[in-house]
Amino acid sequence: MEDAPWKKTLLWILAAACLLPWVSPPVALAAGIVFALIVGRTDAKRAAMIQKYLLQGSVVGLGFGIHFDAVIKAGSTGVVLTAGTLVATVGLGLLLARWLGVEPVIGRLIATGTAICGGSAIAAMGPVLGAQPRDMSVSLGCVFVLNAVALFVFPAIGHAVHLSPEQFGYWAAIAIHDTSSVVGAAARYSAESLAIAVPVKLARALWILPMVAVAAVLVRKPGSKATIPWFILFFVAASAVASFVPAGAALYPWLVAAAKGGLAVTLFLIGASLSPSMLQSVGWRPFAQGIGLWLVVSAVSLGVICAWS
Repeated sequence: MEDAPWKKTLLWILAAACLLPWVSPPVALAAGIVFALIVGRTDAKRAAMIQKYLLQGSVVGLGFGIHFDAVIKAGSTGVVLTAGTLVATVGLGLLLARWLGVEPVIGRLIATGTAICGGSAIAAMGPVLGAQPRDMSVSLGCVFVLNAVALFVFPAIGHAVHLSPEQFGYWAAIAIHDTSSVVGAAARYSAESLAIAVPVKLARALWILPMVAVAAVLVRKPGSKATIPWFILFFVAASAVASFVPAGAALYPWLVAAAKGGLAVTLFLIGASLSPSMLQSVGWRPFAQGIGLWLVVSAVSLGVICAWS
């Protein structure tokens, strides 16, 4: 059944309203969730496509506001911690999936999504594992709900335990699944946290390719291909341009402001994609795996960061 025109119109009017400077990322996400629960999902395919490319463009735009030296420092400092947490998270995720009786493909997808970068990792890993549409829907639904929770909960916890902006940036990049929620939570905490969280998270996202390559060998799926996250390289390029091309200094703040507005719209569309049927399709076992794994990763990474800093 085709969506009612008024629903589509209302969706895009509200999405455009999220570009207003006083609409913060959490408010945008909450507005999207309220829209989905009251009005229902609408224009889902178009919204998903716009959401995907708008997020990537917004991340690139944020690069114009982060000095290149900070990008290099954040990416290199987190390499050892990133590698360790990836291996540990995937291993623990697979153990939890087996213990809880989660279907193998769904368990692997949730473990990978938690370890790397949520929906992007799941989308890349799905074809390699031979995931069916239901497997993808359940895994993405689980990760999506946890992302929505993280955007609100993480800044509150950070303030409660008195994390420095640098500590929170690393924690958000490691323990929150999707790039959109990492950016939203870090931006809500402080500008300094955002400057740390974005490059560290994008450095983690680069691990999609070796992770998919390993999976392709283990499950014997020759010819499987991963989606290359080119926007990560464009983010680095944007940071380099802003740092070493002073002629555009007057333009860069406007690009950053546009990127933040694009992020708010992205989060609204993510919230608007939620539906009761999505929550019902997840079931309690994958949710238990996702929540248990997420809590362990969040607690352990927070303890390591506090002890390390």
